[in-house]
Amino acid sequence: MVERPIRPEASMLLTKHMEPLLVLTAQGLYCPEGDFFIDPWGKADKAIITHAHSDHARAGHRSYLCHADTAPLLKQRLGEHIQVETLQYGETVSVRGVQVSLHPAGHVIGSAQVRLSFRGQVWVVSGDYKVVDDGLTPAFEPVRCHVFVTESTFGLPVYRWAPQEILQQRLLAWIQEVHQQEQIPVLIGYSLGKAQRLLYLLKETGLHCWLHPSIYAIHETLITHHPELSQKFPPVHLFQPSGRRQELQNSVLLIPPAARESQWLHRLEPCSTAYCSGWMQIRGHARQRGADAAFALSDHADWPGLLAAVEATGAEEVWATHGYAHTLARYLREEKQIPARDLLSPFAEEMEE
Repeated sequence: MVERPIRPEASMLLTKHMEPLLVLTAQGLYCPEGDFFIDPWGKADKAIITHAHSDHARAGHRSYLCHADTAPLLKQRLGEHIQVETLQYGETVSVRGVQVSLHPAGHVIGSAQVRLSFRGQVWVVSGDYKVVDDGLTPAFEPVRCHVFVTESTFGLPVYRWAPQEILQQRLLAWIQEVHQQEQIPVLIGYSLGKAQRLLYLLKETGLHCWLHPSIYAIHETLITHHPELSQKFPPVHLFQPSGRRQELQNSVLLIPPAARESQWLHRLEPCSTAYCSGWMQIRGHARQRGADAAFALSDHADWPGLLAAVEATGAEEVWATHGYAHTLARYLREEKQIPARDLLSPFAEEMEE
């Protein structure tokens, strides 16, 4: 049984003449006509998943529909037993009459926007996305629609990313400096998405990269299903917590945020840590993480990117979620004269990316 919408008010434009194609329930975004959820928070019979990050892909659903590149990542995280149906980008499937297709989001490998078409309505749920081509994932593809459901993780004007090549120069200069001090450079980033971005940026250095077990597991899954990716990464090795410091000489160690306070990391000292996240755009966040350096490397759209994506869709109405939704929606209403609303989300204050 589907719970009633948290916000039952009608969609601003379309529902003057028809029911909205999506409603927000206690379980997340629900399509009544198709009887499915998109990235549901609670257990669902049918879940369409935009990508494999845990705040979007959760355990317990009866069946999953996602991009083909996301399926092996879901099975690694949730178990081989899960029932998964896959689509390629641009491929369409009919779910109880609702035409569903997936389109590149540019967030992480396998990430997708979900396009829904039914009786003249076209809605697009972005999931997470970035509009800059990172060299690893298919670039974000604007999809024309009536209603665009956009993330807003970094929906404040202060968030404006430096070009990737500039970040790469800064990162490599820092690593060189750390090596000159005879310390071990430790890069901290999320296992799916950020770790692959960092490896891509390190490829031309010739350095060997040691990976925390959780990052190595993701790496192995990706390489197994996409052998061509190995050409975009430097040599990698698994580093176990029981490993010796000598193994890391003149190398780089990548770890996830959860391993930041691990006791085994202290055994590797002297080392220097760098936190890699869009939140590092704000110096206060960098100080809170206690790292020696910080790089604002993000897999999400920055403020200009969010605005550009909204404009490119030509949407008559925008729903904002995941992050600074209220700020983005208000700006779109007041400055762009686009009807917009913010949606409640249990991940509104999520600080991981």
